Amino acid sequence: MFWGTENDVNDHVTRDQIGWIGLGDQGAPMARAIAGAGESLHVWARRSRSLTALEGLPRTIHESVAELGRASDVVGLCLREDADIQDVLTGGGLLESMKPGSVIVNHGTGLPQFAAKMTELAAAKGIQVLDAPVSGGNAGAVARRLSTMVGGSAEIFERCRPIFETFSKKVTYMGPTGSGQLSKLMNNTLLMMNQRNVQEILGLAKDLGLEIEALVDILLAGSGSSFALQALGGPVTTDNAEHLSTLQLIDMEIFDAAVKALGRDVPDMTRQAVEGAHGLALAARLVAGDQD
Repeated sequence: MFWGTENDVNDHVTRDQIGWIGLGDQGAPMARAIAGAGESLHVWARRSRSLTALEGLPRTIHESVAELGRASDVVGLCLREDADIQDVLTGGGLLESMKPGSVIVNHGTGLPQFAAKMTELAAAKGIQVLDAPVSGGNAGAVARRLSTMVGGSAEIFERCRPIFETFSKKVTYMGPTGSGQLSKLMNNTLLMMNQRNVQEILGLAKDLGLEIEALVDILLAGSGSSFALQALGGPVTTDNAEHLSTLQLIDMEIFDAAVKALGRDVPDMTRQAVEGAHGLALAARLVAGDQD
């Protein structure tokens, strides 16, 4: 049965009732994609105004996390931090309310070690867990072109794959629990390292008197291009660069803790990525022509 009013329709709609918690910049368009594909969507939001993001789409709104848990076979969580996930799981009553055989999917970025803890807690209730963070930001979510990297049971991954495909251009099974989170941290760290490379080149070009707008234009068409460069003047603007920088620095704290917990210390890599995050706002102003 197709209920959606959106333009993309998934031919492999699941029979599962899909719960969703997290209607922020990234979570809201992901939820819209799920409902638009004809899946049965159940939602709960701490702030009722967040639910306006789903106006025009079929969905069932619940008054509590526990009520949503009882109605759902698969629940997607798109929350900011592991602490928020923990609060929903235990404080909100999600684990207590879901039935055995159901699935919880964490789309947020966090520690692989927390993914393991979450899986252990859920297993005691007969509930499966996938860690499935996404890359692509708000723009990728709106365009339904996110990259989704998944850790956990391969069998449960296949069950949930049609849901992930509603908002993704690329869905990849990465391995056992925590593999999705570790892959996402690698992705984010590489992006920030590339940002640092872009910042150094643009700074040097400015010092040598090159016209930055023309240089960026030709670099984007050449072999020196990268997502870090493409994002400047695109999804990264002078208005949001400071906010994005703050989020990136949080990701680097998670990356540093994650790799150290796995027995590795990579200070040079971490330093370059952190510098790339710190320099994001300056690079955005430089590309926008706001930097003297």
